[in-house]
Amino acid sequence: MSSGTLYDKVWDLHRVAELPGGSTQLFIGLHLIHEVTSPQAFAALKEKNLSVRCPNRTVATVDHIVPTISQQRPFADPLAEEMLQTLEKNCLSNGINLYGIGSGKQGVVHVMAPELGLTQPGMTVACGDSHTSTHGAFGAIAFGIGTSQVRDVLASQSLAMNKLKVRRLWFEGNLSQGVYAKDLILHVIRKLGVKGGVGYAYEFAGPAIEALSMEERMTICNMAIEGGARCGYMNPDKNTFDYLKGKEHSPKGLHWGKAIKWWTSLSSDSSAIFDDEIRFDATEIAPTVTWGITPGQGIAINECIPIPKSLEYNESVLAEEACTYMDLKPGTPISGIPIDVCFIGSCTNGRLSDLKAAAQIAQGRKVAKGIKAFVVPGSEQVAKAAKKRRFRFNFYFCRF
Repeated sequence: MSSGTLYDKVWDLHRVAELPGGSTQLFIGLHLIHEVTSPQAFAALKEKNLSVRCPNRTVATVDHIVPTISQQRPFADPLAEEMLQTLEKNCLSNGINLYGIGSGKQGVVHVMAPELGLTQPGMTVACGDSHTSTHGAFGAIAFGIGTSQVRDVLASQSLAMNKLKVRRLWFEGNLSQGVYAKDLILHVIRKLGVKGGVGYAYEFAGPAIEALSMEERMTICNMAIEGGARCGYMNPDKNTFDYLKGKEHSPKGLHWGKAIKWWTSLSSDSSAIFDDEIRFDATEIAPTVTWGITPGQGIAINECIPIPKSLEYNESVLAEEACTYMDLKPGTPISGIPIDVCFIGSCTNGRLSDLKAAAQIAQGRKVAKGIKAFVVPGSEQVAKAAKKRRFRFNFYFCRF
């Protein structure tokens, strides 16, 4: 059983009670909500005549249903407009802070919360979105939850959870030129599988992790869930503190120094015990893409589409299905296979550094005929910063 890890420390600090069924009632420090998984949760509270327990610990934004072409109200899509109106009404009636469109702070929930300094080391974070593991990049323990659990957090500011085992993924060396955080996590999922992390929290550590920016760390933790882990995290360090300093919701003045001291103490001890540990050589990781229908079907760009018959039975069946669905011929080099759509964005890679890297490649080039390409910044702040830096894309730039 793990001990002395950041996960253990944060879990113990937020434990409210041990429940009869063997699970733990865990206090949630930050609850992030959006327009998709909150309406039914609020309706359930109303049915039971319950109020939001800690509205000051709940933060809302409109995320998934924002139109790409025009955000003029009412939205052209009646369902999207209804969902946003419902979120606005629920937040207003319950005293919840909503970062709406035009506020300058709206965006993908896993982008805007770190931007505002809402996500901090030592927190427990929950959101009705599987990729909430993103926030673990800051030394927080973050869980994606379902609508019924959104209801529970709104009503009690806590969750009934079973404690996870902790697996440390240690990365020696550094990533090579042209290899990014997304390549690293795709490599992990390829090696361990999409179910390899079931029952675990992943601690990402080692020289290669320490060398990453906060935005790169967020990318890795974001996709821990794609490898089966319930959450992924990294120990807070100077990069973490530099990113958070001066953010709207970060500690200020004398509280800042005290916060750094406390945050540092939360890092996994040098004598920490892990339930499992797997080591990787970061220098061996190549640019990686997924070719099939699961995140685990990834290969380096100098490799070929796998031949299903050469794989183990379970993987072989899935590979055959993927080849048929993707219309790919086994054994074909992945490099040079034509694409139909180029999408730059998402909660995984919609931050300023991602747009900067894409803009450097797009500079002086044009989209090939027949290819649809567009960019979606992860937040209003990202869109504003990209425009200020005059990133140039010769294709559609979706605006918040």
